[in-house]
Amino acid sequence: MISRISHQLRRVAAASAYAVLFAGSAMAADTLSIAATPVPHAEILEFIKPQLAKEGVDLKIKVFTDYVQPAVQVNEKHLDGNFFLHQPYLNEFKKSHQNDLEVPVAKVHVEPFAAYSSKYKKIADIPAGATVAIPNDPSNSGRALLLLAKQGLLKLKDPSNISATKKDIIDNPKNLKFKELEAATLPRVLNQVDLALINTNYAIEAKLNPVKDSLFIEDANSPYANLLVAREDNKNSPAFKKLIAALNSPEVKKFIEEKYKGAVVPAF
Repeated sequence: MISRISHQLRRVAAASAYAVLFAGSAMAADTLSIAATPVPHAEILEFIKPQLAKEGVDLKIKVFTDYVQPAVQVNEKHLDGNFFLHQPYLNEFKKSHQNDLEVPVAKVHVEPFAAYSSKYKKIADIPAGATVAIPNDPSNSGRALLLLAKQGLLKLKDPSNISATKKDIIDNPKNLKFKELEAATLPRVLNQVDLALINTNYAIEAKLNPVKDSLFIEDANSPYANLLVAREDNKNSPAFKKLIAALNSPEVKKFIEEKYKGAVVPAF
């Protein structure tokens, strides 16, 4: 009888030890908190989240609707990384903000920048004195001016300068009037202006198809690949390496191509 009880106690102890070990291993999963804008960034992260969970990475996706806080939160170490910006934006952001920790670790996709109009169907129809809404952050305002210049709507001192400003315009034959606004608000003012140059993530959120609905769009050679960004102190962590591999996988490439149908293009 004593022997039987002793055996049962050993079994209970072993089961308890296994439970503790299992719980410990479950709690040992690496957690990564990544800032992203809703479309397509958060959608892409949601797609790879189940696979990362199988690999021991608990991916926390923090969604932001602006372009400032995702960078600030990572630099202040409130979050591990972000996925929403391109290199020209990061360069300009570091000039205007205290930001010395963020480093790009992977190119993921390109969102071809495009111009939209609810009033005109052709570039030739844009009238003299037209009001053109563009993003107010330096890298994307420069991007907008480059695209307008490529369509012959204005001329810049240096047509390859991605940091061009309105001061760099040397010829404005249609006397275009510029309205610089926060990028996220541009779809909402589309019917109030003659032309709006809108970042693709915000265009998609507003149910605009950059391929079908735009008046003109960047070509595939755009230098504005969207990046996964880490901090200097965590860029080589095993969890980040798994995240990079997942974002640059054939599965994600297929997901981007099938879901966004040219509005978002893989950059790997």
